Amino acid sequence: MNTAGTIDRPLTHDPKKQAPMKPSTNEPAGSAIEDTTTTGTAGSPQNRTREMQLQPEALARAHMHDLLHEAERERQAVRLVTARRMQRRAERASRRARRALAMAVMQ
Repeated sequence: MNTAGTIDRPLTHDPKKQAPMKPSTNEPAGSAIEDTTTTGTAGSPQNRTREMQLQPEALARAHMHDLLHEAERERQAVRLVTARRMQRRAERASRRARRALAMAVMQ
């Protein structure tokens, strides 16, 4: 089997024999801060950049941002419905008052 290893199933588990990760071509150079800390064996480079480690946090932040905006839109819709209901109620009260006034003048 001459297939190259993947992240989940590397060809070797020895970090010194693994090929170093290359930066992706669609990212601008220097956009991610390289994490130079080492874990495990002495001198083995860490395979994840700080940007990759912060992705779940960024996704959660974006998700919460969307949820907050959706909740604000729902609150605004409820306020609009309430305002329209109160306006109709006020118009009905105004018509009743005008009618009562007209009835009082006619008698």
